[in-house]
Amino acid sequence: MKLTILMPCLNEAETLALCINKAKLWVARSGVESEILISDNGSIDGSQNIAASLGARVVQVKQKGYGAALFHGSVAAKGEYIIMGDSDDSYDFSQLDAFVSKLDEGYDLVMGNRFLGGIAKDAMPWKNRYIGNPVLTWIGRKLFPCPVNDFHCGLRGFRRDAFHRMDLRTTGMEFASEMVIKAKLFNMRISEVPTTLSKDGRTRPPHLRPWRDGWRHLRFMLLFSPRWLFFIPGMLLFFASFVAYAALLFGPVHMGKITFDFHTLFYLQAGLLLGFLTTSMGIVIRTLGMREGLLQEYAMLTKLRTSPVLEVGGLVGILLIGGGLYWGFKSVVFWGASGFGNLSQGILLRTVSLSTTMIMLGGITLLVSLVLGFLSLPTREQHRFLEDLPE
Repeated sequence: MKLTILMPCLNEAETLALCINKAKLWVARSGVESEILISDNGSIDGSQNIAASLGARVVQVKQKGYGAALFHGSVAAKGEYIIMGDSDDSYDFSQLDAFVSKLDEGYDLVMGNRFLGGIAKDAMPWKNRYIGNPVLTWIGRKLFPCPVNDFHCGLRGFRRDAFHRMDLRTTGMEFASEMVIKAKLFNMRISEVPTTLSKDGRTRPPHLRPWRDGWRHLRFMLLFSPRWLFFIPGMLLFFASFVAYAALLFGPVHMGKITFDFHTLFYLQAGLLLGFLTTSMGIVIRTLGMREGLLQEYAMLTKLRTSPVLEVGGLVGILLIGGGLYWGFKSVVFWGASGFGNLSQGILLRTVSLSTTMIMLGGITLLVSLVLGFLSLPTREQHRFLEDLPE
Protein backbone atom coordinates (compact mmCIF):
# COMPACT_ATOMS: atom_id res chain seq x y z
CA MET A 1 0.00 0.00 0.00
CA LYS A 2 1.35 3.42 -0.93
CA LEU A 3 -0.29 5.75 1.59
CA THR A 4 -1.78 5.77 5.08
CA ILE A 5 -3.85 8.83 5.99
CA LEU A 6 -3.52 8.93 9.77
CA MET A 7 -5.84 10.85 12.09
CA PRO A 8 -5.43 10.89 15.88
CA CYS A 9 -8.77 10.92 17.62
CA LEU A 10 -10.07 11.73 21.09
CA ASN A 11 -13.83 12.35 21.17
CA GLU A 12 -14.08 13.84 17.68
CA ALA A 13 -17.57 12.57 16.79
CA GLU A 14 -18.63 16.03 15.56
CA THR A 15 -15.97 16.31 12.86
CA LEU A 16 -14.48 12.87 12.27
CA ALA A 17 -16.90 11.93 9.48
CA LEU A 18 -16.15 15.17 7.61
CA CYS A 19 -12.42 14.45 7.71
CA ILE A 20 -12.81 10.83 6.61
CA ASN A 21 -15.13 11.73 3.74
CA LYS A 22 -12.71 14.41 2.48
CA ALA A 23 -9.90 11.87 2.59
CA LYS A 24 -12.04 9.35 0.71
CA LEU A 25 -12.78 11.95 -1.98
CA TRP A 26 -9.07 12.58 -2.45
CA VAL A 27 -8.30 8.85 -2.63
CA ALA A 28 -11.02 8.33 -5.23
CA ARG A 29 -9.80 11.27 -7.29
CA SER A 30 -6.10 10.53 -7.09
CA GLY A 31 -6.27 6.77 -7.51
CA VAL A 32 -3.50 6.32 -4.93
CA GLU A 33 -3.77 2.99 -3.10
CA SER A 34 -4.51 4.23 0.39
CA GLU A 35 -5.98 3.43 3.76
CA ILE A 36 -7.57 5.76 6.28
CA LEU A 37 -6.38 4.95 9.78
CA ILE A 38 -7.92 6.35 12.96
CA SER A 39 -5.66 6.15 16.00
CA ASP A 40 -8.16 6.38 18.84
CA ASN A 41 -6.88 7.53 22.22
CA GLY A 42 -9.84 6.41 24.33
CA SER A 43 -12.87 8.17 22.85
CA ILE A 44 -16.16 7.74 24.71
CA ASP A 45 -18.43 9.55 22.22
CA GLY A 46 -18.72 6.82 19.60
CA SER A 47 -15.94 8.10 17.33
CA GLN A 48 -14.73 4.53 16.75
CA ASN A 49 -18.11 3.41 15.39
CA ILE A 50 -18.31 6.43 13.08
CA ALA A 51 -14.88 5.65 11.65
CA ALA A 52 -15.62 1.96 11.16
CA SER A 53 -18.97 2.70 9.46
CA LEU A 54 -17.16 4.87 6.91
CA GLY A 55 -14.63 2.17 6.06
CA ALA A 56 -11.71 3.51 8.06
CA ARG A 57 -9.45 1.22 10.05
CA VAL A 58 -9.34 1.90 13.80
CA VAL A 59 -6.50 1.13 16.20
CA GLN A 60 -6.95 1.57 19.93
CA VAL A 61 -4.09 3.28 21.75
CA LYS A 62 -4.19 2.89 25.52
CA GLN A 63 -1.26 5.19 26.28
CA LYS A 64 -2.57 8.73 26.61
CA GLY A 65 -1.19 11.67 24.67
CA TYR A 66 -1.16 13.26 21.22
CA GLY A 67 2.29 11.86 20.51
CA ALA A 68 1.36 8.40 21.75
CA ALA A 69 -1.65 8.26 19.43
CA LEU A 70 0.43 9.32 16.42
CA PHE A 71 3.34 7.04 17.27
CA HIS A 72 1.27 3.87 17.62
CA GLY A 73 -0.83 4.85 14.63
CA SER A 74 2.35 5.18 12.56
CA VAL A 75 3.60 1.82 13.81
CA ALA A 76 0.32 0.24 12.71
CA ALA A 77 0.29 2.00 9.31
CA LYS A 78 0.50 -0.17 6.19
CA GLY A 79 1.42 2.57 3.73
CA GLU A 80 4.86 3.37 2.38
CA TYR A 81 3.97 7.01 3.06
CA ILE A 82 2.08 8.40 6.05
CA ILE A 83 0.21 11.70 6.06
CA MET A 84 -1.05 12.73 9.46
CA GLY A 85 -3.50 15.46 10.38
CA ASP A 86 -5.90 16.41 13.16
CA SER A 87 -9.45 15.10 12.93
CA ASP A 88 -11.13 18.39 13.94
CA ASP A 89 -11.77 19.49 10.31
CA SER A 90 -9.15 22.24 10.50
CA TYR A 91 -7.04 20.59 7.77
CA ASP A 92 -8.32 19.74 4.30
CA PHE A 93 -7.73 16.05 3.60
CA SER A 94 -9.10 16.49 0.09
CA GLN A 95 -5.94 18.40 -0.89
CA LEU A 96 -3.01 16.03 -0.36
CA ASP A 97 -1.48 16.04 -3.85
CA ALA A 98 1.45 18.31 -2.96
CA PHE A 99 2.45 16.12 -0.01
CA VAL A 100 2.44 12.91 -2.06
CA SER A 101 4.28 14.62 -4.92
CA LYS A 102 7.13 15.69 -2.59
CA LEU A 103 7.30 12.24 -1.02
CA ASP A 104 7.49 10.76 -4.53
CA GLU A 105 10.49 13.03 -5.14
CA GLY A 106 12.30 11.31 -2.30
CA TYR A 107 11.77 13.69 0.60
CA ASP A 108 11.62 12.02 4.01
CA LEU A 109 9.47 14.66 5.73
CA VAL A 110 7.06 17.07 4.08
CA MET A 111 5.67 19.80 6.31
CA GLY A 112 2.57 21.86 5.65
CA ASN A 113 2.95 25.63 5.88
CA ARG A 114 -0.25 27.33 7.02
CA PHE A 115 1.19 30.82 6.64
CA LEU A 116 1.82 30.19 2.91
CA GLY A 117 -1.44 28.37 2.23
CA GLY A 118 -3.78 30.64 4.16
CA ILE A 119 -5.28 30.80 7.64
CA ALA A 120 -9.03 31.37 7.81
CA LYS A 121 -10.52 33.96 10.13
CA ASP A 122 -10.63 32.74 13.75
CA ALA A 123 -8.86 29.52 12.76
CA MET A 124 -5.82 30.35 14.91
CA PRO A 125 -5.78 32.51 18.07
CA TRP A 126 -3.89 35.78 17.58
CA LYS A 127 -1.29 34.86 20.22
CA ASN A 128 -0.51 31.67 18.32
CA ARG A 129 -0.52 33.32 14.89
CA TYR A 130 1.56 36.41 15.68
CA ILE A 131 3.59 35.37 18.74
CA GLY A 132 3.70 31.65 19.52
CA ASN A 133 4.23 30.03 16.14
CA PRO A 134 6.59 32.67 14.65
CA VAL A 135 8.73 32.84 17.80
CA LEU A 136 8.94 29.08 18.32
CA THR A 137 9.65 28.52 14.63
CA TRP A 138 12.42 31.17 14.69
CA ILE A 139 14.00 29.55 17.74
CA GLY A 140 13.71 26.11 16.16
CA ARG A 141 15.35 27.31 12.93
CA LYS A 142 18.20 28.91 14.89
CA LEU A 143 18.85 25.85 17.04
CA PHE A 144 18.29 23.29 14.26
CA PRO A 145 18.73 24.97 10.84
CA CYS A 146 16.16 23.40 8.55
CA PRO A 147 13.87 24.55 5.71
CA VAL A 148 10.71 24.64 7.85
CA ASN A 149 8.82 27.88 8.41
CA ASP A 150 5.86 26.44 10.32
CA PHE A 151 7.34 24.11 12.94
CA HIS A 152 4.01 23.12 14.45
CA CYS A 153 1.76 22.51 11.48
CA GLY A 154 -0.32 19.41 12.26
CA LEU A 155 -0.63 18.32 8.63
CA ARG A 156 2.59 16.65 7.49
CA GLY A 157 3.73 13.63 5.50
CA PHE A 158 6.67 11.32 5.97
CA ARG A 159 8.04 8.04 4.72
CA ARG A 160 7.42 5.05 6.94
CA ASP A 161 11.09 4.04 6.88
CA ALA A 162 12.06 7.59 7.92
CA PHE A 163 9.62 7.35 10.83
CA HIS A 164 11.35 4.21 12.09
CA ARG A 165 14.78 5.84 11.76
CA MET A 166 13.59 8.85 13.79
CA ASP A 167 12.88 6.56 16.75
CA LEU A 168 10.46 9.10 18.26
CA ARG A 169 10.02 8.85 22.04
CA THR A 170 7.80 11.66 23.34
CA THR A 171 4.12 11.00 23.98
CA GLY A 172 2.69 14.53 24.28
CA MET A 173 2.55 17.65 22.15
CA GLU A 174 6.37 17.62 21.94
CA PHE A 175 6.02 14.82 19.39
CA ALA A 176 5.53 17.38 16.60
CA SER A 177 8.77 19.20 17.45
CA GLU A 178 10.71 15.97 18.00
CA MET A 179 9.82 14.80 14.49
CA VAL A 180 11.18 17.95 12.82
CA ILE A 181 14.28 18.10 15.02
CA LYS A 182 15.24 14.46 14.55
CA ALA A 183 14.65 14.63 10.81
CA LYS A 184 17.17 17.47 10.72
CA LEU A 185 19.64 15.86 13.15
CA PHE A 186 19.60 12.63 11.12
CA ASN A 187 20.20 14.56 7.86
CA MET A 188 16.89 13.58 6.30
CA ARG A 189 15.50 15.41 3.29
CA ILE A 190 12.88 17.94 4.43
CA SER A 191 10.51 20.04 2.36
CA GLU A 192 7.36 22.08 2.96
CA VAL A 193 4.24 22.80 0.93
CA PRO A 194 1.46 25.37 1.37
CA THR A 195 -1.61 24.15 3.20
CA THR A 196 -4.71 25.81 4.57
CA LEU A 197 -6.04 26.05 8.10
CA SER A 198 -9.77 26.33 8.72
CA LYS A 199 -11.65 26.98 11.93
CA ASP A 200 -12.23 23.62 13.53
CA GLY A 201 -15.78 22.33 13.42
CA ARG A 202 -16.16 21.33 17.05
CA THR A 203 -18.49 23.05 19.51
CA ARG A 204 -16.35 22.07 22.48
CA PRO A 205 -13.03 23.75 23.33
CA PRO A 206 -9.94 22.26 21.66
CA HIS A 207 -7.53 19.99 23.50
CA LEU A 208 -4.72 22.51 22.96
CA ARG A 209 -3.63 24.88 25.73
CA PRO A 210 -1.64 27.62 23.94
CA TRP A 211 0.61 28.85 26.76
CA ARG A 212 1.19 25.44 28.31
CA ASP A 213 1.80 23.72 24.99
CA GLY A 214 3.98 26.59 23.75
CA TRP A 215 6.18 26.31 26.83
CA ARG A 216 6.39 22.53 26.39
CA HIS A 217 7.59 22.96 22.80
CA LEU A 218 10.13 25.64 23.81
CA ARG A 219 11.42 23.56 26.71
CA PHE A 220 11.74 20.54 24.46
CA MET A 221 13.71 22.42 21.80
CA LEU A 222 16.09 23.85 24.39
CA LEU A 223 16.64 20.47 26.03
CA PHE A 224 17.24 18.98 22.60
CA SER A 225 20.06 21.48 22.09
CA PRO A 226 22.38 20.99 25.10
CA ARG A 227 25.11 22.74 23.16
CA TRP A 228 23.26 26.09 23.38
CA LEU A 229 21.56 25.45 26.70
CA PHE A 230 24.57 24.07 28.58
CA PHE A 231 27.88 23.80 26.69
CA ILE A 232 28.34 27.26 25.23
CA PRO A 233 27.01 29.28 28.22
CA GLY A 234 28.87 27.00 30.65
CA MET A 235 32.19 27.17 28.83
CA LEU A 236 32.01 30.94 28.37
CA LEU A 237 31.23 31.46 32.06
CA PHE A 238 33.93 29.01 33.16
CA PHE A 239 36.78 30.41 31.07
CA ALA A 240 35.90 34.07 31.68
CA SER A 241 35.69 33.44 35.42
CA PHE A 242 38.85 31.29 35.38
CA VAL A 243 40.99 33.97 33.70
CA ALA A 244 39.84 36.70 36.07
CA TYR A 245 40.07 34.37 39.08
CA ALA A 246 43.65 33.38 38.23
CA ALA A 247 44.63 37.06 37.95
CA LEU A 248 43.12 37.97 41.34
CA LEU A 249 44.58 34.90 43.02
CA PHE A 250 48.01 36.54 43.12
CA GLY A 251 46.84 39.87 44.48
CA PRO A 252 44.62 42.89 43.86
CA VAL A 253 44.10 44.10 40.29
CA HIS A 254 43.94 47.82 39.64
CA MET A 255 42.03 49.30 36.71
CA GLY A 256 42.25 53.05 36.91
CA LYS A 257 40.70 54.16 40.15
CA ILE A 258 38.99 50.79 40.66
CA THR A 259 40.62 48.01 42.68
CA PHE A 260 39.43 44.41 42.48
CA ASP A 261 40.41 42.37 45.52
CA PHE A 262 39.42 39.20 47.37
CA HIS A 263 35.76 40.31 47.54
CA THR A 264 35.58 39.98 43.74
CA LEU A 265 37.57 36.75 43.95
CA PHE A 266 34.69 34.93 45.67
CA TYR A 267 32.18 36.02 43.01
CA LEU A 268 34.58 34.78 40.33
CA GLN A 269 34.90 31.51 42.24
CA ALA A 270 31.13 31.14 42.11
CA GLY A 271 31.13 31.83 38.36
CA LEU A 272 33.94 29.36 37.75
CA LEU A 273 32.16 26.59 39.65
CA LEU A 274 28.77 27.32 38.08
CA GLY A 275 30.29 27.32 34.59
CA PHE A 276 32.05 24.01 35.24
CA LEU A 277 28.88 22.46 36.65
CA THR A 278 26.78 23.71 33.71
CA THR A 279 29.23 22.25 31.19
CA SER A 280 29.33 18.95 33.12
CA MET A 281 25.53 18.74 33.16
CA GLY A 282 25.54 19.33 29.40
CA ILE A 283 27.81 16.32 28.94
CA VAL A 284 25.61 14.18 31.19
CA ILE A 285 22.37 15.23 29.46
CA ARG A 286 23.85 14.73 25.98
CA THR A 287 25.11 11.26 26.98
CA LEU A 288 21.74 10.34 28.49
CA GLY A 289 19.93 11.61 25.41
CA MET A 290 22.16 9.51 23.15
CA ARG A 291 21.60 6.45 25.33
CA GLU A 292 17.82 6.88 25.29
CA GLY A 293 17.63 7.54 21.56
CA LEU A 294 16.51 11.16 22.05
CA LEU A 295 19.69 12.77 20.71
CA GLN A 296 21.95 12.02 17.79
CA GLU A 297 25.23 10.20 18.44
CA TYR A 298 28.18 12.58 18.83
CA ALA A 299 31.61 11.21 17.93
CA MET A 300 33.51 12.66 20.88
CA LEU A 301 30.92 11.56 23.44
CA THR A 302 30.57 8.14 21.81
CA LYS A 303 34.31 7.70 22.27
CA LEU A 304 33.97 8.97 25.84
CA ARG A 305 31.34 6.33 26.60
CA THR A 306 33.70 3.56 25.46
CA SER A 307 36.67 4.95 27.42
CA PRO A 308 37.45 4.38 31.12
CA VAL A 309 35.63 7.61 31.98
CA LEU A 310 34.88 6.52 35.54
CA GLU A 311 38.47 5.62 36.32
CA VAL A 312 40.10 8.63 34.64
CA GLY A 313 37.51 11.14 35.85
CA GLY A 314 37.58 9.66 39.32
CA LEU A 315 41.36 9.95 39.45
CA VAL A 316 41.27 13.59 38.28
CA GLY A 317 38.59 14.37 40.84
CA ILE A 318 40.57 12.77 43.66
CA LEU A 319 43.73 14.65 42.63
CA LEU A 320 41.85 17.96 42.64
CA ILE A 321 40.38 17.20 46.05
CA GLY A 322 43.86 16.23 47.27
CA GLY A 323 45.29 19.50 45.96
CA GLY A 324 42.54 21.44 47.69
CA LEU A 325 43.18 19.63 50.97
CA TYR A 326 46.90 20.40 50.62
CA TRP A 327 46.28 24.13 50.34
CA GLY A 328 43.80 23.87 53.17
CA PHE A 329 46.45 22.21 55.33
CA LYS A 330 48.90 24.98 54.38
CA SER A 331 46.36 27.53 55.59
CA VAL A 332 45.97 25.74 58.92
CA VAL A 333 49.76 25.60 59.34
CA PHE A 334 50.02 29.33 58.67
CA TRP A 335 47.20 29.99 61.13
CA GLY A 336 48.92 27.77 63.71
CA ALA A 337 52.15 29.73 63.31
CA SER A 338 50.26 32.78 64.50
CA GLY A 339 48.95 30.92 67.56
CA PHE A 340 45.51 30.24 66.07
CA GLY A 341 44.53 33.77 66.91
CA ASN A 342 42.95 36.54 64.87
CA LEU A 343 44.39 37.07 61.40
CA SER A 344 44.63 40.27 59.44
CA GLN A 345 41.67 40.76 57.11
CA GLY A 346 42.14 38.83 53.89
CA ILE A 347 45.56 37.43 54.70
CA LEU A 348 44.53 33.80 54.02
CA LEU A 349 41.38 34.30 51.96
CA ARG A 350 43.11 33.69 48.63
CA THR A 351 44.60 30.41 49.85
CA VAL A 352 41.27 29.34 51.36
CA SER A 353 39.49 30.26 48.11
CA LEU A 354 41.97 28.19 46.07
CA SER A 355 41.57 25.26 48.47
CA THR A 356 37.76 25.26 48.46
CA THR A 357 37.62 25.79 44.68
CA MET A 358 39.84 22.78 44.01
CA ILE A 359 37.85 20.62 46.46
CA MET A 360 34.55 21.57 44.80
CA LEU A 361 35.89 21.11 41.25
CA GLY A 362 37.26 17.73 42.28
CA GLY A 363 33.97 16.74 43.89
CA ILE A 364 31.96 17.72 40.79
CA THR A 365 34.42 15.87 38.53
CA LEU A 366 34.20 12.75 40.68
CA LEU A 367 30.40 12.77 40.83
CA VAL A 368 29.99 13.43 37.10
CA SER A 369 32.44 10.61 36.35
CA LEU A 370 30.32 8.25 38.45
CA VAL A 371 27.18 9.27 36.54
CA LEU A 372 28.91 8.90 33.15
CA GLY A 373 30.28 5.55 34.25
CA PHE A 374 26.73 4.41 34.99
CA LEU A 375 25.46 5.71 31.63
CA SER A 376 28.32 3.92 29.85
CA LEU A 377 27.29 0.48 31.12
CA PRO A 378 26.57 -1.80 28.14
CA THR A 379 22.90 -2.76 27.76
CA ARG A 380 20.96 -4.86 25.32
CA GLU A 381 19.21 -3.09 22.45
CA GLN A 382 15.71 -1.93 23.34
CA HIS A 383 13.02 -3.61 21.23
CA ARG A 384 10.84 -0.55 21.14
CA PHE A 385 8.40 -1.71 18.48
CA LEU A 386 7.64 -5.05 20.10
CA GLU A 387 6.28 -3.45 23.24
CA ASP A 388 2.95 -1.69 23.66
CA LEU A 389 1.82 -2.35 20.11
CA PRO A 390 -1.91 -1.61 19.64
CA GLU A 391 -4.01 -4.69 20.11
